[in-house]
Amino acid sequence: MSYVLKRLGFYLLAFWASITLNFLLPRLMPGDPVSRMFSKGGAKLTEEQALQLQQLFGLDDRPMWQQYISYIKAMLTGDMGVSISRFPTPVSEVIGSQIGWTILLGAVSLIIAVLLGNLLGIIAAWYRGGIVDSVFPPLLVFLGSFPYFWLAMAGLYVFGTGLGWFPLRHAFTAGVVADWGSIAFLGDVAYHLVLPATTIVLVSLGGWALGMRNTMISTNSEDYIIMAEAKGLKRSRIMLRYAARNAMLPSVTSFGMSLGFIVGGSMLTEAVFAYPGVGYQLLSAVNALDYPLMQGIFFTITAAVLAANFLVDIVYVRLDPRVRTA
Repeated sequence: MSYVLKRLGFYLLAFWASITLNFLLPRLMPGDPVSRMFSKGGAKLTEEQALQLQQLFGLDDRPMWQQYISYIKAMLTGDMGVSISRFPTPVSEVIGSQIGWTILLGAVSLIIAVLLGNLLGIIAAWYRGGIVDSVFPPLLVFLGSFPYFWLAMAGLYVFGTGLGWFPLRHAFTAGVVADWGSIAFLGDVAYHLVLPATTIVLVSLGGWALGMRNTMISTNSEDYIIMAEAKGLKRSRIMLRYAARNAMLPSVTSFGMSLGFIVGGSMLTEAVFAYPGVGYQLLSAVNALDYPLMQGIFFTITAAVLAANFLVDIVYVRLDPRVRTA
């Protein structure tokens, strides 16, 4: 229990520091988002109108500490304000309408990468020096050296524009009614998901495979593995029930961190494929100087990362009793 409470205190401190930076960074950026919002449409604001809008968006001339207190109260109550670029839509509605697509893309990519990467790492370490160990690690390291956006653009150009096998943009075909109970709509969503998800999987697969391989090599030399082999147990059972089971512990921590970054980790991929997720919306918010929307998205990402890591710490206590005495 003491370990969990210590970790909870750490995450609360990290959460406070994160939302404080979230408050400061947009206000240090140059430019006036209110004037910019109306200048695009050619409209002119009176001084009184501009002041009212700045108060609405929390960008008035009040002292910084007063703005900070109002910001903290609003964030803790779930009131993220009104989006500037999509005025008068509340920030919570903007994020709520798009976070589902980001979670879908990130979760599918993460699950495939974790399962396939760990499986390749287990096989490569258990049959060390074999074909899997000789071919896949260098190949995956090579693919992992490419940035997300470069591989995404290459896949989009070859398989989208060149061969025409996959769609170029969005999460489903334009004009199609979003009916999650329809098999045809689900198939269309999966069809649009193939290229962006494959991009993320290819870039992240090497890290999972190499991490598991290195841990498995270390685990294979433990006494209980030698004892299991001396008992004459099946090699497949030793590999999965003894070696892989204990080597999975570091992957649990990595999975928790990756789980939190699902919300914002696919930003560049979403931008390339115009995928309607939170990452794509964040880029639009930065270009439009939409401070409330930027703060809302950063707040959501921060909360997701910290909550996921805290849950993993709790699970880790159950998996590895040694941390209870830490």
